Amino acid sequence: MQILTYKRTHTGDPNAKGQFGVNDCMGRVRNWRFDAVIGVGGQGPEPVACQIAGRITWVGLNPTWSPHPNGLGQIVTFESFSLLDDKGPLLHELAPLLARRMYERKARTLLSSYSREEKSEAETVIRTVLGQKSQVAKASVRRSRCRKHIGRAACRAAT
Repeated sequence: MQILTYKRTHTGDPNAKGQFGVNDCMGRVRNWRFDAVIGVGGQGPEPVACQIAGRITWVGLNPTWSPHPNGLGQIVTFESFSLLDDKGPLLHELAPLLARRMYERKARTLLSSYSREEKSEAETVIRTVLGQKSQVAKASVRRSRCRKHIGRAACRAAT
């Protein structure tokens, strides 16, 4: 299974409907071919402000790509999807080796360079989060608490 793990700086993309790229975040990365995605909060000031720092923020499995209606590349939707945002577990508690790779070794994205142990942890994250999907409350519609950045304000749209 090809698993994309990437660091997020903010909430709002994917949205509560499971549309990854609705605000054109992660540009070309969305066009990579993968079977699953794990979004994790970064560690900078913006993820801290969004209360997603170090957390597993969303998981998607079995993607489908379709053109963005405004021509902004692809929108990816998933057969199975769970948006956790600031309610997600801390990555280092569920997948310590993967957390070390993302935070200490400062990986922004991972797709094909996982060690066997990191890949196993990533698969466990997917099973755990999607297995608990029925227990995860639906994301409420609310405004992001994140700071707005000049030139990236579209990524901070209401969710």
